[in-house]
Amino acid sequence: MKSKFIAIALLLSLSLTSCSAVDDLLSFTISNETSIKIKSTSPINLPSEIITPDVTTNSSAEFQNNKTKASLVKDVKLRSLKLSISDPADKTFTFLKSVHLYISTTDSDELELAYQDNVNATTNEIDLICTDKKLDQYIKADKYKIRTKVTLKETLTKDVTVKADMKFRVTADPF
Repeated sequence: MKSKFIAIALLLSLSLTSCSAVDDLLSFTISNETSIKIKSTSPINLPSEIITPDVTTNSSAEFQNNKTKASLVKDVKLRSLKLSISDPADKTFTFLKSVHLYISTTDSDELELAYQDNVNATTNEIDLICTDKKLDQYIKADKYKIRTKVTLKETLTKDVTVKADMKFRVTADPF
């Protein structure tokens, strides 16, 4: 009886491992970035909205490099979104209370992409909490918009430029 249990457990383990291996073979990462300028005139303790220029995707080339195409994409999710201050170089995120990023296209509704509330960072980089939304239609598009909502806890004496580095996990079938 004990040997049957071990055999079943072993088969189940191999089955789960092989599914994961196949999934890894059909998955890849697409990276995009944009800059967000937080104005020194932003109010304290009130949300301010920042619209960034359209983010042009290189997804068609990424799909081709990974031997797939947009029509074969099954799932896209945000895996990481890191914010880093690029100007001024010595600034840290101590001024920031909360940040929420949203994604949209001309053909798709806006979705929350990532966020961080009660920011308590004394560095110039923070990782946001990624939502678990399906982002297929946004990454397949030629471009998308990022809208940022920030709440400050300190007055800024000069504008702060923040780079948003996004990494999307794509799962697709091969050609």
